[in-house]
Amino acid sequence: MASNTLRLVNRSPRQPIRKLPATIELPKDATAEDAKKAIARQAGVSDFNRIGLFDPETKKIIKDRHALIADQQSVMSAGELLVKDLGPQVSWRFVFVIEYFGPILFHALIIAIRPYIYPALPFAPAWWPYTYKNETEAPLTKVQWLVFVLFQLHFIKRELETMFLHKFSANTMPAFNIFRNSFFYWFFAGLVAAYDVYAPGSLSARTELGLLDYAGFALWFNGEVCNYLVHKHLAGLRKPGGTEKGIPRCIGSHLVTCPNYMFEIIAWVGVIMISRSWAVVLFILIGTSYMADWSKGKERALRQAFPDRYKPKKYTMLPGLI
Repeated sequence: MASNTLRLVNRSPRQPIRKLPATIELPKDATAEDAKKAIARQAGVSDFNRIGLFDPETKKIIKDRHALIADQQSVMSAGELLVKDLGPQVSWRFVFVIEYFGPILFHALIIAIRPYIYPALPFAPAWWPYTYKNETEAPLTKVQWLVFVLFQLHFIKRELETMFLHKFSANTMPAFNIFRNSFFYWFFAGLVAAYDVYAPGSLSARTELGLLDYAGFALWFNGEVCNYLVHKHLAGLRKPGGTEKGIPRCIGSHLVTCPNYMFEIIAWVGVIMISRSWAVVLFILIGTSYMADWSKGKERALRQAFPDRYKPKKYTMLPGLI
């Protein structure tokens, strides 16, 4: 079989792969993943996922592990690949499982240790809401229990989708990401939200459900169901182990690029209506800023991948806004 011989150049001269061979010979049908395995084997790197391949012209990483090296025009014209050690790696699935476990844990933990974390402060102002006297005077209310159930169901759903539904185009991500990504969920959706929602004097500490609460529950339920339907559709666009993209044609896809993000926000607006918690609002505002960037990136990717077939969207996540 015919082959290509490519020069290998360290992407980061200050942190080089010390045993990187000067050249590598690859079959004509070698993919990026094949190249990573061959380079790792010759360089003595135990995990080929640590090897990052970069375009010599744009200096951007070659993300698609199934992309043919022979189809990378800049690589073939320059006759070289930029290579970098990306550091220790962990699987995408594992990272998401850890991320979503944080809120599940913290919401249960805060309720369990509730008598010990809302002490009566001697110098607290009259409006201070976080004062616990005893379970008789400040029991967990019906609304607080409802918010607890909504949080738990949401993140259990996310865990199940991660383990059994989602298909990831990349094998791994840098191990450090597990701390960066988890902080957002564990701190904002977990610790901060739980501490405010289950406080004795919080806006969630209501004993009766009103019209706004029932409307919020309806938004949450419909948002969660529609979000699952979109995730199921998106998973069906990619074969097991595949990296190919597809054009979403599902509920909400005629309105925005990423209807899963739209329905996610709708569900959380429902939680906000019930909890009335500033901490939940903060969590969603930060999350929305992340999703806005991701949705714009997905719109660009779809336009590039399907220039003739894809109908460009004006809004990527929220109709009329983003």
